[in-house]
Amino acid sequence: MITRRRALTAFAAPFVVRAADTPRLAITMDDVAWRAIPAPYAATANERLLEALSRHRLHAALFPAGHKVDDDTGRAILRSWSDAGHIIGNHTWSHRGYHSVEAAWFEQDMLRCDALVHALPRFRPLFRFPALKEGDTAAKRDEMRHFLAAHGYRNGAVTIDASDWYYDQRLRARLESDPGFPAQRYRQPYLDHLWDRAGYYDNLSRRVLGRSVAHTILVHYNLLNVLFLDDVLTMFAARGWKLIGAEEAFSDPVFLRQPRIVPAGESLIWALAKETGRFDSALRYPGEDDVYEKPILDSLRL
Repeated sequence: MITRRRALTAFAAPFVVRAADTPRLAITMDDVAWRAIPAPYAATANERLLEALSRHRLHAALFPAGHKVDDDTGRAILRSWSDAGHIIGNHTWSHRGYHSVEAAWFEQDMLRCDALVHALPRFRPLFRFPALKEGDTAAKRDEMRHFLAAHGYRNGAVTIDASDWYYDQRLRARLESDPGFPAQRYRQPYLDHLWDRAGYYDNLSRRVLGRSVAHTILVHYNLLNVLFLDDVLTMFAARGWKLIGAEEAFSDPVFLRQPRIVPAGESLIWALAKETGRFDSALRYPGEDDVYEKPILDSLRL
């Protein structure tokens, strides 16, 4: 049974605001949709993801959707990440969006995933909302916040949102229709996309909060990152960002903030900007989606 004590002690290390404002980045990875990774990549996918993180001496946070890992392979993946020191969180069982279901149903779905992950040594009571949607009414927003607190959980929020899932969807569709297509053609567009989104949210953080927070970027357990996660990490490090562990990132006090906006959700930085009422011209809704990336990939014939 999850206790509030465990939730509080998991992030007991003090957070120090640094004089130097070098941007920092932690990897948080969602879903664990291992079945969607096509051959010939599937057999080594998990190993490659873990090796990329190990090469950069990073501990990430993995947020599995329970129904995607409720078998021998899925459980083995979770154990391997926990054994390697990566945080394991909760991303619901069914991966249904909170906007589309009743609060009581959503709460039980969250608890079903909790039962799967909470015994893992590196489990931490962090909850990631599917699609970062945290309630389409104030009542649903507040109901889930109270529910999470009562069960010792915190919001495993994202500061840098992105659409890697769409790049991955396009890549897999292309490989299915054209098995000889060079997947490497997606490398630079993907790096450019993450760099652009990181710059946007870091700039917004500085404008809204007066500092660069410890960022958590949203990426997914998918083919795209099997191929290019190491390149992503190398890019950020080479361009002056400090790569940090997810546990360190979540100790930033910004993750205690609960913006009172409706609809609730999106990037935490986006939501804090929205709450001020001063940045609407810089905020699109939803913050990230395939409609923004489709013209880019269409123009590149990808």
